[in-house]
Amino acid sequence: MASADRSISTVLSDIVGNIQEIVRSEVRLAKTEITEEVGKLRAASMLVAAGVFMLTFSMVFVLLAIVYALSAVMPAWAAALIVGVGEGVLAALCCTLGIKRFRAVRAAPKTTATVKENVEWAKRLTR
Repeated sequence: MASADRSISTVLSDIVGNIQEIVRSEVRLAKTEITEEVGKLRAASMLVAAGVFMLTFSMVFVLLAIVYALSAVMPAWAAALIVGVGEGVLAALCCTLGIKRFRAVRAAPKTTATVKENVEWAKRLTR
């Protein structure tokens, strides 16, 4: 057999070389996955920013119309207070939902899975 002719140092050298190649592959995979996820985040963030910008102006005019309508039946300061508090509650809800969605983004799920697999393989190999 050819494997019987190999020395221990050659076998250990091959093992170290294989482990180094696995680590390099994992790093390349992680870079690729992170680049893809950042690209998705960038595109989503740009769309959200444009939407927020336009929505801000729209909401200012809608809220102003609501304040004017309420000021016909109550003092203007009370109408403005009611509208401001209502808008604050909606803003807090939107921020909470947005933060939950940002947390749902996974940086490198494939890399994590393959690293765990490689660790298990290395443990079985060393037993």
